[in-house]
Amino acid sequence: MRAVSSTLAETAAGWAAFDPAWYCTRHAALLDTLGVEPGEAHAFYTTHGAALGHSPNAFFDETWYRQAYPGVARAIAQGIWPSGFAHYLQAGLRTHSPHWLFDEHAYRAACPDLTQAVMEDGGYRNGYDHYLRAGDGEMRTGSCFFDPVTCLALVPENGRDAAAHPFVDYLLRGMAAMPDRAVSVYFDAGWYVRTYPAVQAAIDRGEWLCALHHYLCNTTPLAFDPGPFFSESFYASVNPDVLEAVESGRLRNGYAHYLSDGVFEQRKPCSMLDLAAYMRDPAVQADLAAGRARDGLGHYLVARPDLRPPPAPPVTEEQTRALFRHMCAVRLPLLLGGRIDFASDAPPELSVIIIAHNQFAMTLSTLASLRANYHGAMQVIVVDSGSRDGVASIERHVKGIEVLRFAGNIGFVRGCNAALARVRAPATLYLNNDVDLQFGAIASALARLGAEDTTGAVGARVLRTHGMLQEAGSIIWRDGSVQGYMRDAHPAVPEAGFVRAVDFCSGVFLMVRTDILRTLDGFDEAYAPAYFEETDLCMRIRALGHAILYDPAVCLVHYECGTSDSTSAARLIARNSTLFTRSHARPLRRKLMRHPALQARARHADGGGRHILFIEDRLPLRHLGSGFTRSNDIIATLAALGYHVTVYPVFRPVEDAATLATAFPPGVEVIHDRELPDLAAFLEDRAGSLDAIWIARTHNAARLAGILNDAAAAIPAGRVIVDTEAIAACRDEEYARLHDRPPGQPLARRLEAELAPLFVADRVVAVNDAEARLLHGAGFDNVSVLGHMQVPRPTGPGWAARRDILFLGAVHDMAAPNLDSLAWFSGAVLPLLVDRLGPGIRFGVCGHVNPRVDLGPLRRHPNVNLLGQVADTAPVYDHHRVFVAPTRFAAGIAYKLHEAAANGLPVVGSPLLCRQAGWQDGQDMLCADVTDPAAFAAQVVRLYQDQALWDTVRDNALQRVAREHAPQDYRTRVAEIMAEVFAPPG
Repeated sequence: MRAVSSTLAETAAGWAAFDPAWYCTRHAALLDTLGVEPGEAHAFYTTHGAALGHSPNAFFDETWYRQAYPGVARAIAQGIWPSGFAHYLQAGLRTHSPHWLFDEHAYRAACPDLTQAVMEDGGYRNGYDHYLRAGDGEMRTGSCFFDPVTCLALVPENGRDAAAHPFVDYLLRGMAAMPDRAVSVYFDAGWYVRTYPAVQAAIDRGEWLCALHHYLCNTTPLAFDPGPFFSESFYASVNPDVLEAVESGRLRNGYAHYLSDGVFEQRKPCSMLDLAAYMRDPAVQADLAAGRARDGLGHYLVARPDLRPPPAPPVTEEQTRALFRHMCAVRLPLLLGGRIDFASDAPPELSVIIIAHNQFAMTLSTLASLRANYHGAMQVIVVDSGSRDGVASIERHVKGIEVLRFAGNIGFVRGCNAALARVRAPATLYLNNDVDLQFGAIASALARLGAEDTTGAVGARVLRTHGMLQEAGSIIWRDGSVQGYMRDAHPAVPEAGFVRAVDFCSGVFLMVRTDILRTLDGFDEAYAPAYFEETDLCMRIRALGHAILYDPAVCLVHYECGTSDSTSAARLIARNSTLFTRSHARPLRRKLMRHPALQARARHADGGGRHILFIEDRLPLRHLGSGFTRSNDIIATLAALGYHVTVYPVFRPVEDAATLATAFPPGVEVIHDRELPDLAAFLEDRAGSLDAIWIARTHNAARLAGILNDAAAAIPAGRVIVDTEAIAACRDEEYARLHDRPPGQPLARRLEAELAPLFVADRVVAVNDAEARLLHGAGFDNVSVLGHMQVPRPTGPGWAARRDILFLGAVHDMAAPNLDSLAWFSGAVLPLLVDRLGPGIRFGVCGHVNPRVDLGPLRRHPNVNLLGQVADTAPVYDHHRVFVAPTRFAAGIAYKLHEAAANGLPVVGSPLLCRQAGWQDGQDMLCADVTDPAAFAAQVVRLYQDQALWDTVRDNALQRVAREHAPQDYRTRVAEIMAEVFAPPG
């Protein structure tokens, strides 16, 4: 290949023009034979080369273009177009791809920032123009088969130009220089030429540019696999739907389907690779959610777990304790000389009691951790229990502390009680001197302690030195024995991740209301010097009617570096255990018998409250819409009613921990590390601990019927609720009517099939009266109705301060009703609105969109603003004047309708939504025919321009939402449903 005389950027800018230098090099033999001079190359191309199927430059592949678009090839043969290149420039810029290593639609879909406005402002003709001029330099890619990072790793260190434009460099130089080198994990070039030696020979003869060129452009694509990780024959044999699409010409081969859809559907790429199991690994899920890999196959091919070295042996707890002692000694010089300062003139918010018997370096390290963790006013009382090291003069090194000194080791119990007499703050914290507080521990504990008057004490998620749990709250069993819940488990397990009332929490970190401590005179000194004293204290606090709360946000590492010997500790534990059992004989009789299967119930104080398992497609985050917002409301309401709720997803969540941490009330257990294949074992593990199961959506009843049947002995008999959410047969009926298609089966038969799995339900919940009537008609006499909950927000700006039109809803797949709505409205209605309301009108589209959904037509529309998913929707609602809901087929009730109205934004929607909600056209919303774009546009214009009408519809909708969807009424309805579930038989 010729040397590149100009920069790569300058060459790439000529992608839409004939490149004589490249052309002369590419077709040197032919031009030399015919005696064509370099200056005559363009004329030769125009006269003869285009007809011969020559490409005009390195960035357009004429042969591939004709092969990929047979219609273009036919038009060329008929003389309609002189070449594929001419067709591309004049007709195919936005709809066709110019090269086998670039996909126009995939590029635009993967770059949501490339809106039409951005493209026009930058003067870009299409996505390819942007990619060559800008995106390539920004390390973007237009194909799964080209990864700029992988490509650059192959470039010599002196390839500076290539570093700025890896794709351009690959087309101009790299492909010829590295014909058998892989530039993406999705194609193994080395394996390819070894497996298909005829391909290597053809490359050597100059028939193909490289192995990848052959794979993507050969005329028998089913005959070649891209690597050892994918088998065309296997994929076709197990996926007949794909084979049919390939044979009909809709797909090039099975791998094309796999990369676009199959990998996301967790289909197997070959007999030896089970990616569904691989992707259940939480670490893999986290990487995919963070965008560190496109999909499970890409992650696997990079990680290659089969090639990983064996893991290093685990670090022992004794080793980590020794390291802690060492680090305390290392830090000691940094903490001397008064650098830790608790001095304050403000009244203390918290009094902290620390007992120290020697361990000077460790005690200073704990005090430094305490000061760094919380900057509010604290009273710190250090009880020097007969120390003979630096603790004996600790006040010389720590400012603002109070020291209570004893000549001998008086122990933890007596030391704490002596310090209690000096406490001045409303909250007292007992804190060990061998801990490292994690971020926000003190603030979180103070907030939890002060949130409810019934809270008496707060305890922590305690980690041991090797990173495993010491406890996530603690259990007291009927025999008086105690157990740190989830000891030895990973600290991030769901079971340790929610707030709950517990029997007791360790004195390593125990924050107590001071008035309660004074009432009880602190610890019972019968337990001196230590052991069972905090267990006894928590029992006495609870006897006063106060709760002991475990809060996972209060987290610390406990190094367990006490000084007592194991023999004396064992004797004290045995003595004090007997004392505890005798002192609390009556309340202990109400405890559960010690058994592993009862831990999930015993982890709650006295096993109190009823336990509800809530099962959904995925963890119902509010931004997901599509019924997930309603499920989120149901979960929150159940928790507010005092139920212990565990949420279990059918599909393992991909969201990060930060998203999940704020998605549900703090007392809800969120199972984020398991999914449907793990449910049977989960039910077995929770046998005897569940009081009811709430299943969201009819298709999940079908998925779970067999599992529940097999686990019948482990689940609550007679207390299974199935919430239909939206009956799919109704949606399918509307879809068939919209497209004037005869339904495959009568509605009654499709309803029968959809509702058949509801035999598992003891109570069926419908979202509206219309679907409840369908259920009654199908023979179900156990139906309740539960709609939506909304809180009206009438404080937004008025008509004059608003402009533009809004759609806010989630789009989960290409068949979603919301995507159909957006396509119809933007294509058929929006141009009419631009004519009526002026070119400045904007259509805002807000909400969650699955990354696999292509919003290309919307992105290219100059009057569309793609707002994406936003954390706070209030400003979005407040900016716009009219909300549109042109839903053409759906079931249930559109949450977006109620939410828009609750936010003071009047709605123009379809008659379908009006019927589902039971609202009045012209009063609560405006309805418009979704088969008549002009009629829909007229209603939008009417509401947009008529302030009096706008005010009337807005006020009526707000009143209706307040009347029909109030949180208190919703809570009452959920309580009634649960009362029906728990009512005695008969």
